[in-house]
Amino acid sequence: MLITRLLSGIVLLAIVISTGILGGPVFWALVMAISLIGMFEFHRMTGTHKSGMFYLGQVLCLALNGLLFFGKNELADLIPVVALLAYMAVYVVRYPKFHAKDIFTSYTGFVYVAVLLSFLYRVRMEENGMLLLWLVFIGTWGSDTCAYCIGCLFGKHKAFPVLSPKKSVEGCIGGVAGTALIAGIYAVCLNHFVEGVTVSVLVFVIIGVLASVVSQIGDLAASAMKRHYEIKDYGKLIPGHGGILDRFDSIIFTAPIVYLMVQIFVL
Repeated sequence: MLITRLLSGIVLLAIVISTGILGGPVFWALVMAISLIGMFEFHRMTGTHKSGMFYLGQVLCLALNGLLFFGKNELADLIPVVALLAYMAVYVVRYPKFHAKDIFTSYTGFVYVAVLLSFLYRVRMEENGMLLLWLVFIGTWGSDTCAYCIGCLFGKHKAFPVLSPKKSVEGCIGGVAGTALIAGIYAVCLNHFVEGVTVSVLVFVIIGVLASVVSQIGDLAASAMKRHYEIKDYGKLIPGHGGILDRFDSIIFTAPIVYLMVQIFVL
């Protein structure tokens, strides 16, 4: 099981990194595929995967990513509003086929998966996007690794005993501190080894701290939803890991924060 988990993790990492380096249509296609599959996993978890709400969500996901692909970012920003109107319209037209909770759950799934994941592509399409994309991975995988290591070595105080018994206060703090350190080192490396690139080490450290915090929140939020619906994993697509959302639950939260920081600091 450990070997399977390790190998599938390496393959997934290689796919994400290689497509991230290529960018353009290849990375766009990966993000869209992840979004579509992730939305299916979310709807299956909530029991709405066979309803019209699921298919509406898939269409909206295609529309959102299509607008981003053709550079219509301002129109893409309006898709969440259009989506809410569309869901409510279906609710009214098909009443009482759907319950209000079906509408709210489906809309939440669309925003949670499709909208938030779209920021992965948005980050990549920024100037020096390939370099900035690494901040998302550092804030997610770096945070997770640091939190795990520090938690194993020094963890004594349970941070979330009901939601996630294995997470410790020390591990959470270690994840934030470790991510800040990695982000700072990454900034120093960019300044010294990448020609024409100058970034603020302090800004990268701040991004690292925020990314780690929201990454951990994203992981816990996914755990809370799975506990609520009494499932272990979102799916079985990735051997040893579960479904797409099991691997991207933290990135869903990290990507928008990195994008926001990029806009604020004009990196």
